[in-house]
Amino acid sequence: MKTLYLYAARDLRLVERAKPTPGPGEALLTVTAVGLCGSDLHWYAAGQIGIWKLGAPIILGHEFAAVVENGPLTGKRVTVDPAIPCEACEFCERGLQYVCPQVRFAGGADFGALSEHVCWPEHYYYPLPDELTDADGAMLEPLGVALHILELCHIQPGVTVGIYGCGPIGLLLVQLARMAGATRIFATDKLGHRLEAARGYGATDLLLADNREHQAILSATRQRGVDVAFEAAGDNAAVATAVQTCQPCGTVVVVGIAREDEIVLPASAARSKELTVRIAHRMNHIYPRAIALAASGKVDLRSLVSHRFPLSEYARAFDVAVNRAGLKVVIDVNA
Repeated sequence: MKTLYLYAARDLRLVERAKPTPGPGEALLTVTAVGLCGSDLHWYAAGQIGIWKLGAPIILGHEFAAVVENGPLTGKRVTVDPAIPCEACEFCERGLQYVCPQVRFAGGADFGALSEHVCWPEHYYYPLPDELTDADGAMLEPLGVALHILELCHIQPGVTVGIYGCGPIGLLLVQLARMAGATRIFATDKLGHRLEAARGYGATDLLLADNREHQAILSATRQRGVDVAFEAAGDNAAVATAVQTCQPCGTVVVVGIAREDEIVLPASAARSKELTVRIAHRMNHIYPRAIALAASGKVDLRSLVSHRFPLSEYARAFDVAVNRAGLKVVIDVNA
C-alpha cells in the first residue's frame, strides 16, 4: 500500500509499505478522505509542534473517514476517532479519556491517516449515515473539537461572542455559537476570503485582524466587550485581542496552536477583569452528537471543504493548505 511519510520539515515522501494486519479488537480500514489540520501543517512546515520535534519519520493525518474491511461493520463507511486512550488510567476511569497521558493519537507517530489502509480499534469508529459524504466524515473531527470548545464556556442565548481566527475551527464555532443563541458574533482574520466565509455562516461583525480590531469591538459594544472570546488563530496577537475585548468576569478560550510553545497573556487586563481562561484540548466522546448535527443539516460541513486532491498530489495539497488559499483541504486517499 502507499503511505505518505514526513521525513523532515517540508520533506514528504510517498512510499510503499506492507498492508497492516489487524490485531484483536481491531479492523482493517481503507482510508477514503483525510482533512489537513493546522497541527499537520505545523509538523510539515517546521518539523515540530510545540515541544515535540520530529525524530523518526511520521505519518500525518488524523481527520479521516474510511471503509471497514473486516468485522461486524464490513463494507460500512465510517468516521474515525483519532485518539486511542489506554482505558485503564485514573483519567480514563473518570471519563476523561481525551486527557489520558498514555493516549495514542494518529498523525504524530508511525500511524496516521495519510495511508491507504490503517488498523483501528472497533469501538473508535462510527458508521456514516447516507446523508454524509466521505469528506463530511473527515470534517466530523474538527466539528467534534468545536463542540468541545463550546462546552468549555457555557454559551447562553442572547450573549455576544468574539471569534478571533476564521480557519475551519473558527468557522465551525461561528455556526455553533449562532445555533447556541449568540445574538452578536464578532469575527476577525487576516484574510478577506475567510471573513466572507464567516459572514456566510452567521457572523454579524467582520474585522480585519490588524492589531487594532479590539478598539473597534469595544467601541461597537459601548466598551462592554464580549461575553465569550475564542482565540482560534494560533497567534498571540489574537490572544491579546481576546483578553482586551472580553468583558469583566467573562471567559476566554484559547483554541489555536501557537507557532512557538508559549501563550502570551496580557496579565494586567486579565487580572483586573478576573477573566476565566480555558485552554482547549481535542474532545471527549462527542462523535455521535457531531454526526447527528451534520446529518440533520444544522451544521454545514461540506462548504468548508474548498480543495480536494488525490494522494498522488500531496505536494499541491500541502502547499494550498500552508498558504491558507482556501478553507479546508481534503486528500482523497483511495480516489
